[in-house]
Amino acid sequence: MSKILIGPAGSGGSKDEGFILVKNSGLDALEIEFTYGVWMTNEDAKAIHELNKKLNLHLSIHAPYYINLNSTDKNKIESSKKRILKCCEIGNIMGANCIVFHPGYYGKSTHEEAYQTIKKAILEMQKTIEKNKWNTILCPETTGKVSQFGDLDDLLRMMKETGCSICIDFAHLKARYQGKMSYEEMAEKIKKAKLKHVHCHFSGIEWTEKGERRHLLTPESEIKDLFKALKKYKIDCTIINESPSPLEDAIKMKKILSKM
Repeated sequence: MSKILIGPAGSGGSKDEGFILVKNSGLDALEIEFTYGVWMTNEDAKAIHELNKKLNLHLSIHAPYYINLNSTDKNKIESSKKRILKCCEIGNIMGANCIVFHPGYYGKSTHEEAYQTIKKAILEMQKTIEKNKWNTILCPETTGKVSQFGDLDDLLRMMKETGCSICIDFAHLKARYQGKMSYEEMAEKIKKAKLKHVHCHFSGIEWTEKGERRHLLTPESEIKDLFKALKKYKIDCTIINESPSPLEDAIKMKKILSKM
């Protein structure tokens, strides 16, 4: 039987209160959002680590949006790596193992050129993680816009070639492939990759021919379809809800899961 952990993107409250609220809502996980910058101090991370010894939430971090590991400007690549590595440092103190980030944009690069440039950056960051003995793992995320690097097959290949992990955003994939890839097809690919436990994102999604436009509240029918696929292929995962109301939608997902 698959084990599915559920939580929100962000706690919906300030520091301790937010973490306790998530736990008291019957949820299992929480992703700390550093999307507009790493705002947490090392001291705050230590306090969260101590608090979470009692709460036992599965913690992860979403790195800042300002990342492009395929930039033509080498300084921007270095700045991107520093932002991700700062998240790794905080994550190691806090006990958040999975560090999620959007890898970058294709720009004028070919598909393979972008892949190799991003792969090089991931390997370099992994050396720093290993050197510092941080208990964190890089999780590049599947992306929702066709201009962004983050195709599911590319990330599964990246995982095999670098030893990183990945974050599978089911809503992003739906937008990226214009609704042509089913949750069952996604789950089948995950199963074939033999991931022991996969970190995931989910929400409702609106898209155009260019891919993701915006996240929406999570429809009950979509939640049920996703859970059916994950259960069919016995996928162990953590699902972070990224809808405009992540806490409420995560609670809704947990209730639906308990009835299935």
